[in-house]
Formats: sequence, C-alpha cells, structure tokens
Amino acid sequence: MKNKASKSDPRKTRKASRGGPKPPGTPHGGLLVQRLVTGREAESVRRHSGRLPSLLLNPRQASDLELISCGGFSPLTGFMGEADYRSVLKQMKIESGLLWSLPILLDVPKAFFEKTKPNTAIALAVPQGARTIGVMAVREKFVRNREAEAAAVFSTTDPAHPGVKALLDSSEYVLAGPVTLFEPVPHDDFQPQRLAPAQTREIFREKGWNTIVAFQTRNPIHRAHEYLQKCALEVVDGLLLHPIVGETKSDDVPAEVRMRCYEVLLEKYYPAQRVLLAVNPAYMRYGGPREAVFHALVRKNFGCTHFIVGRDHAGVGKFYGPFDAQHLLRSLPPEDLGIQPLYFDATFYCRICGNCASEKTCPHDESARLNLSGTRVRQMLAAGENLPVEFSRPEVAEILREAYRAADAGA
Repeated sequence: MKNKASKSDPRKTRKASRGGPKPPGTPHGGLLVQRLVTGREAESVRRHSGRLPSLLLNPRQASDLELISCGGFSPLTGFMGEADYRSVLKQMKIESGLLWSLPILLDVPKAFFEKTKPNTAIALAVPQGARTIGVMAVREKFVRNREAEAAAVFSTTDPAHPGVKALLDSSEYVLAGPVTLFEPVPHDDFQPQRLAPAQTREIFREKGWNTIVAFQTRNPIHRAHEYLQKCALEVVDGLLLHPIVGETKSDDVPAEVRMRCYEVLLEKYYPAQRVLLAVNPAYMRYGGPREAVFHALVRKNFGCTHFIVGRDHAGVGKFYGPFDAQHLLRSLPPEDLGIQPLYFDATFYCRICGNCASEKTCPHDESARLNLSGTRVRQMLAAGENLPVEFSRPEVAEILREAYRAADAGA
C-alpha cells in the first residue's frame, strides 16, 4: 500500500485556503500519514490477514498502532527498523535526519520472533476482543539492548522509574515494517472526543483558527493549569485540550474521571468557541525531556502551531529537573521542531496577589503561595477533605471527591 496523504495534505490545503483562513501547521515530515484503508482495498487486506500468522498486541502496542495509522506519528508508516531505532537513541533523529525523540517498536515473544521471517507479513490483533484489524509487512527483525535504550530515552536504568520498568519487562525481540489497517482500533469510550489528526485539522479550518496551542495533560486541570491555558489563549486563536487516555500509572486519576473534570471546567469557565477537547490515545512513558519533544511533535501532527511546556513536563518522581524539558526543547533548531513551544515557569496561587502567578510575576515568598503536590491532593481526596478553591474549581473538586469515595467503597 502506498502511503496516502489525507485531506490535510499541506499541498492541497494551501491551494484550498487561498482567500480564506490559512491551514493549520504542516505535519511532521510534510505529509499526514494515513494507513487506514477503506472500500475494496480494506476488504482485500482483511482477506489477506486471515491467511497470516497472528500477533495479539498489548494495550501499549495497540496505542502505538492507532497513532501510526491515523497520522499522529507522521512520518512513521509502521514500527521502526534497526537503523531508525539506533539513530533515535543516538541523536534523536530517524535515519532520514528528521527529528524524532522516542523509539516506536513492536516487541514480540522470542518464539514468534524466531518463526517470523523478513519479507513476510503478520496479522495484527488488538486487545479489545482479540480482534484482527490489520497487517504488518515484516521488513526486518532485530534484538534491541533494553538497558542502553533506557539510558538513552529515560536518562536512567533504575527500574523504580515506571518507563524503565515497562521497558525492562518487555521483550528484546523486535519486528519492524509498515502497517495497514482495514478497520480502526475499536473503542467504546470518549467517542465524541476521539478525533484523528485529519479531523482536528478540519475543525481548526472550519473555526478559522490560524494558530492553535495544545495542552498535554494526564491529570485533572487545577487553577494553575487553567492560568497557563488562558495566558496562551491571549496570544493564539484556539486551544486544543488534548489529554492522554492510554495507559498511565496506577495512582494517576482514571481517564473517565479526568474527562468529567475537563467537561465541567470547559462548560463553565472557558469560551466554547475557542476550545476543542479531543483525546490522545497515547500512553504515558514518563520520559521527561524526550517525551516532551515527542508530545510536541504529535500535537504538530494534529494541526497545532504552539505547545505549552510547563514545569517538569512528562516527569516522574525526582528523575528529572523541573525545567529539563524546557532546556532540551530550547536547544533544538526551530525549523527541526516545527511547532512553537510556549514556556511557563512553575505556577501557583499567591494569597497576597490574590491570583495565580509565577516567579516571573509574583514578588512574594513561599509562605504566601499555595502549592499542593499530587500526593497531598490524593491524600486530601481520600480523606474526604475539600480542596482549597484557590487550587481547584469546586465543580472539579466534587467530581474527584465522588470518584475517591466510590473507589473506597468498592475496595
């Protein structure tokens, strides 16, 4: 199958937009990848898949497959081969020289690896009902060094880091090649918000947004987050609130709870005509600086022109400095990144200023600032305590309290 440019092919959108709104940002690499086929081609691939050895993907692999197929991982058309893999680890670029910060690999059991030969194909089944939805043309196979990969990607090999642990628990045996899906990865949740890059781009065009800022989140939005987003909205046309709904740590707030928080917050406190809520099916790697770059590139593919980067982006524990992600992004040539980061200092509520602020705008010391750690917030919710209104909107706090009460009752 040839890689097809979607309706968001920049060559087409430039022509279509003459005299009207400019198109959203160009996809990474220039073209929006589309590996989901339809019609007769889909039926042909479906029939072919029935004659192939089948691999049942785990949830993380299914997440990567979904983002490859819809163009979220443009320019990738499949799972990485060894040359791209080694280049990403060494210099944060795929072999062509295009910026890419994280390996996207398909690891398989040793027995499956040994019996699969290059220049063959395998069927791909997803965990949702063990349903076959596509095929991969196996171009190569190789064995990766998981310890070296952990050191390069996470800057640590400590299994206390959740990303490192997941990597060390996975297989060292890797298959690589382009994928073709004859039906999308199935989901039964968040249907209105499951928008592919071609769809978000079309919505941006319909709204006439020329500049769009993305906000990455895996947590409920508190007042400091709201402050960052609204500061950004002062200088761009629209906000893409783009929470991750794939796998996260067990102590993170579940996606369905977070989504209720986002919805009530947007309904009551944001200008509806300037915000789009869509989910990102990715999972969290907790990769700090490298994952911040990755998050920016993915949002570039969804059509965004700007990306908010705050304190300890994609960090976990004490593995990264609070502004390591910003330092890495600042070091990259703007033309390589192709999306404008908006850097924010640590934000907080200042009782003397009477509003949210940062070191850049607030002269008062720590005693005047309301800062609650994630651990402290979880402790307060578990105890049924009210979160301070300066920290969280009351409607959001109530949703979180109810979720924690329900979890305790079911324990």
